[in-house]
Amino acid sequence: TPRPARRPRRAAARAPHAGARPAAPSPVGEREATAVADLFRTLADPTRLRILALLGEGEACVHVICARLGMGQSAVSHQLRLLRVGHLVRPRRVGREIYYAMDDEHVAQLIRDGRRHAGCTEDRVVRGGRR
Repeated sequence: TPRPARRPRRAAARAPHAGARPAAPSPVGEREATAVADLFRTLADPTRLRILALLGEGEACVHVICARLGMGQSAVSHQLRLLRVGHLVRPRRVGREIYYAMDDEHVAQLIRDGRRHAGCTEDRVVRGGRR
């Protein structure tokens, strides 16, 4: 006759000692990990980062973004569409013009933190890399 399956033993709950550190945050779930990875994937393109940095100065229409970045309208519109899908920018239509702005302050903070972490502050940014 087969034996009944054993239940795994539970670890006994222990009271934390006086110098114990607080419990670490729970691991990231699959859905959350995918969402965060998608966000960073969208931010991983230098052109999109340049657009977001420009929008950090304020709202701008497509032709102003094109002129400031030295890019064509089609290329900029494509990147803006990806940023819109990623909820990083929001559009506002005025007549035939569409103005774009960062979706919220969290996006601006992500860009600032990323630049700071990479060692690129406003006074140290050099075209094509760091000083």
